[in-house]
Amino acid sequence: MTTTRTSTISRRSFRGAALALFTGAGIALTPLTATADAGGPAAGAAAAPVAVAAAPVAAPNHAAQVAVDTALAQQGKPYVWGGTGPGGYDCSGLTFSAYQAAGVSIPRTSRAQSTAGVHVDRANLQPGDLIFFYDPVGHVGMYIGNGQMVHSSTYGKPVAVVPVDSMYGYNTARRVV
Repeated sequence: MTTTRTSTISRRSFRGAALALFTGAGIALTPLTATADAGGPAAGAAAAPVAVAAAPVAAPNHAAQVAVDTALAQQGKPYVWGGTGPGGYDCSGLTFSAYQAAGVSIPRTSRAQSTAGVHVDRANLQPGDLIFFYDPVGHVGMYIGNGQMVHSSTYGKPVAVVPVDSMYGYNTARRVV
C-alpha cells in the first residue's frame, strides 16, 4: 500500500483559501467530525459515498453571523499574545476582531468581555455567543452551534474549532448582539 502525504502548509493554505471564498460569498460552514472505514473499498471498487455536512446553524442575527463567519475564517492562524489579527490572535483578540468586523464594539480583554451584553444560560447558547472559562475569567471562545466553538487557545496552537465540552473551567456565556 502506498500513501501520499500532503504538506501541512499546503493543506492549511488551501483550507484557508477555500474558507475565505465561502465566507466571502456569505456561506457559513460548520465543522463535521471525520469518520474512517478501516476496510475501505477493494481495489477497483467504487468509492464509498462521502458524508455531506448538515445545514449550518444560522446565527440569530446578521451581526452575529458576520462575527461567526469572520472568526471561522481565521482558522489555522497562529496564537499571538495580544494579537488582534490579521496575522495572529489571542483568545479575546479573535472575538474582539470578529465583532469589530460586524460593526459591534466589545471590550478587548476576556475579563472585560465577560461583562458585556447579557448573560446566557449554557443550555440556550446561540451562534455568536461568547463563552468564558476559568475563575477569574481568563479565556473566551465564540459559540458556532452544534456544541462547537472557535477559539485561539494558546501558543503553538492555531485558531481552531473544538467542542465546548472539551474545555474545562466553563464559567459563563454572554450575548453581545
